[in-house]
Amino acid sequence: MLGAVLLATSGLAHADGPVTGSFEAKFEQIGNNCEHSIAFPPRGIVKIEVKGGDLQVDIERTPLMIGKPRKDGKINAKSRLGHTRVEGMDGVFTVAGRITPEDGMLSLTLIGEYQAGGKPLCTQSWSLSGLKAKPDEPARPKR
Repeated sequence: MLGAVLLATSGLAHADGPVTGSFEAKFEQIGNNCEHSIAFPPRGIVKIEVKGGDLQVDIERTPLMIGKPRKDGKINAKSRLGHTRVEGMDGVFTVAGRITPEDGMLSLTLIGEYQAGGKPLCTQSWSLSGLKAKPDEPARPKR
């Protein structure tokens, strides 16, 4: 029993390593067949966390994407259907790729599949690349 608990916690401890955290990413659109598309700024923050055994990928302007943490640095997560900033257009977002544990390099593909009234509309995709954000330095005590 103790071995199973140690094995389970070691997997989560590993998942909290280079795969989790905030990443400063460059967003480059690689595909779009939408009349009214969602625009991302050229750079943004991708937050990746493990909560309650789920991998959570949080990117501004998309619903929260959920997947299962993996030890090899690969990321695969999907959102539920959610509203977008374009009125009347809902979307499901999927993110897949990897984070190299050695240097914290993020390399993901983000896909938005849009619909209106339950009927498919169009698809948009982006390439996301970047490095783990440097943690803020602690405030130095005043003397």
